[in-house]
Amino acid sequence: MDPAVEKMEAQLKRWSLKINTLAAKTQARIPTSFDTLMHIDELKVLHAITQSKLIEFKAMKDTMARLKAEMESAWNDLDAALQGTAEADGVGGERVSARRKTASRRIRVD
Repeated sequence: MDPAVEKMEAQLKRWSLKINTLAAKTQARIPTSFDTLMHIDELKVLHAITQSKLIEFKAMKDTMARLKAEMESAWNDLDAALQGTAEADGVGGERVSARRKTASRRIRVD
């Protein structure tokens, strides 16, 4: 897994523990102000939103990696097909094996 994502997950766990500890301390105190309870609820909501965004981010990274590989493949297939067409031009439409001709011309999409 990506080290940056692992750091984010670890930070979210630390924040969750901090929020839960703060909530437990607040519940142990009586009376507790309404503002304090609202603040803890706000922290919980913000944590949940952040966690869901991290899940989205991880899914998007997986999707982007797959799309990148597919794009590179499509790019190289088109390049190979065009190279084969250019080399066979004037030979009555005969096409040269595209993959064989461009094995050394692979292009990476970064």
